[in-house]
Amino acid sequence: MLEIGKGIIIFGVILIGVGLLLTFAGKAPFIGRLPGDIYIHKKNFTFYFPLATSILVSIILSLIFWLWSRR
Repeated sequence: MLEIGKGIIIFGVILIGVGLLLTFAGKAPFIGRLPGDIYIHKKNFTFYFPLATSILVSIILSLIFWLWSRR
């Protein structure tokens, strides 16, 4: 029963972290505007694919999970 409680607490902390990230991501000047992000704007069409931002987030999350697993 104690394991489930710890898991719920960890999930809550992660959820709060994601919520804070989504709240303040629009205010960070570099999120979504990195060189390598694909942005195509034509007359009736807009395509945006944050390639470099996705790679950066993936590297950061991989590093966090790797450090967490070593614990």
